[in-house]
Amino acid sequence: MLDGGGASAYMPLAMAELDLSRRSSIAAAPPAHPAANLAGMTRDALKEALVRAFELDPRKARMRATQIWRWIYHYGATDFAAMTDIAKDMRARLAERFVIARPEIVERQVSSDGTRKYLLRMGPGVDVECVFIPDVGRAGALCVSSQVGCTLNCTFCHTGTQALVRNLTAAEIVGQVMAVKDDLCEWPSGGDERRLSNIVFMGMGEPLYNLDNVASAIDVLSDGDGISISRRRITVSTSGVVPQMRPLGEATSAMLAISLHAVNDPLRDVLVPINRKYPIAALMDACRAYPGVGNARRITFEYVMLKGVNDSDAEARELVRLLKGVPAKINLIPFNPWPGAPYECSPWARIEAFADIVNRAGYASPIRTPRGRDILAACGQLKSESVKKRASEIRRARAGAP
Repeated sequence: MLDGGGASAYMPLAMAELDLSRRSSIAAAPPAHPAANLAGMTRDALKEALVRAFELDPRKARMRATQIWRWIYHYGATDFAAMTDIAKDMRARLAERFVIARPEIVERQVSSDGTRKYLLRMGPGVDVECVFIPDVGRAGALCVSSQVGCTLNCTFCHTGTQALVRNLTAAEIVGQVMAVKDDLCEWPSGGDERRLSNIVFMGMGEPLYNLDNVASAIDVLSDGDGISISRRRITVSTSGVVPQMRPLGEATSAMLAISLHAVNDPLRDVLVPINRKYPIAALMDACRAYPGVGNARRITFEYVMLKGVNDSDAEARELVRLLKGVPAKINLIPFNPWPGAPYECSPWARIEAFADIVNRAGYASPIRTPRGRDILAACGQLKSESVKKRASEIRRARAGAP
């Protein structure tokens, strides 16, 4: 998950590339609620929904949408009755046509270090995980998912063992943030006391295979009249979907993270199979061309430390050579074990020796302290527990167990 596996380590990879943003048979959204859900809508979508529902002229619809927007995204309202600057009759009409709903929190686990892992239900059989990590960034970071499952099959990532179900909609991505803000009691948004200050697209799925919805979600999350998280505090991690990297930067101005994990193509072909389509040279060219990249907007390179696999001094020196000329920082991520994982974490002394080589070359290379390992919430450990639960329920039902 976080940082080590956004799109990549923490989202798996597929040997056969699927552009899910254009595969409606896979990426189709679930059936709409009989009453349309306003939570998660962009400003334009909210305005158009009001125009259609009440035949408002566009100017009046824009004004009404601005009011509703602030109630939903700044104050966290879940009931139209709370919107006191809107006339009572209009509030009643809104309640007849719309809802303000969140994903269902099916399960919340709290780690000994304060990390919270949520299992969220988007619809029947559609569950995802997201993770809140306190004391990251200015206050705390939320690792959100962009897909249900993943196609990428990164061999060190638990999420890669869960088959892809579909893309998440923009509303479902935003809904993860809203559900967690509810749980953290962090409404209204903003202020010095906020606990959620950063968003990282490093949960389940490859964000750049769902770019349209990711970009729309970022528009909502960064809007200054609502949740108001700066785009400089929103990071999108990719395993290396090279053709979508520039469009990501142009559409979102988000910070970029690359799930790298190897410094040569033969090894990265194994660890991050999308490398077979977009090898390291092409990936690095795309990094150099990322819109806005510079010393003030460095690219983060995620590197999971695997014992005897990618952790030698020679590989540390090659990493330095590889990143020459790219404004970069490097996150070294101790491998987080998961059931059946084929790798072990590098010894701490080996990780420190690797970091020392990178640091002496002038790159910031913090070693990420594992968070949430005890609840399988750390980088690369996300997988919907509901997948296993449903399987066990089916087995019990077949056996006639209660």
